[in-house]
Amino acid sequence: MSSETVVSTETVETEAGTARITWHHAGKPRLVLAAGHGAGGGIEARDLRALAAVLPGRGVSVALVEQPWRVAGKKVAPAPKTLDVGWSGIWPAVVAPGLPVIAGGRSAGARVACRTATELGAHAVLALGFPLHPPGRPERSRVDELLGAGVPTLVVQGGNDPFGKPGEFTGDGYELVEVPYGDHGFAVPKRSGITQEEALETVTAAVVGWVAALG
Repeated sequence: MSSETVVSTETVETEAGTARITWHHAGKPRLVLAAGHGAGGGIEARDLRALAAVLPGRGVSVALVEQPWRVAGKKVAPAPKTLDVGWSGIWPAVVAPGLPVIAGGRSAGARVACRTATELGAHAVLALGFPLHPPGRPERSRVDELLGAGVPTLVVQGGNDPFGKPGEFTGDGYELVEVPYGDHGFAVPKRSGITQEEALETVTAAVVGWVAALG
C-alpha cells in the first residue's frame, strides 16, 4: 500500500439497507474509483485489493463498496434491481469529494456499474470479470448491459473465465484486456507459467494505463 494512502470507513443508508464504503484515499486525488464486489464474495477479492493498493499512488481514491446484503451478513445476493438500488444509494457519498467518479466492480458488481452508469453520471466504467453469460449458457448473453454503459468502458477478463472468455465478447464501445489463463477471479493455474502476482500486475497495469488516458 502506498505510504500516501489513508484508509477510512463509512456506512451509508440506502433503500436496500445499510451499505459500507472502505475508502483508500489518494494524497492528491483527481478521480474516484467506486468498486463493488461480486455475488459470491466481498471487497476482499484479490483484484479489488490490488487496485486499492496501487491506484491511490496514481491520484485515484478507491472506494470499495459493500452492498447491504453483505453488510447484513447474508449469503446470497438479491435480485439485480435491488443491487442497483443499493449502488445508487451510495452514489452521493462517492461523488461527495467533487471529483469525476469511475463506476466499477467485479462480476455482478460490474453489471451493476454498467446498468446504472448513465443514470448516475459515471465518468467511466471498469468491469472486472464481466459475467457475459452463465457458465455453459452462451445463449444467455448480457452483452447489452455492457454496451449500454454509455461511457468509456474497460473490461478486464480472464482468458479462461467460464462466464465469458475474451474471444466471446462482441460489439464496439469498450476496451478489453485479457489476463492470460485467468479464471473468473483472475486465479491462474501453476502450470500456466504465470505467477498470481504477475496476473494481478496485468490487471493493475491495464487499469492504471486506462485511467491515465481518461484525462
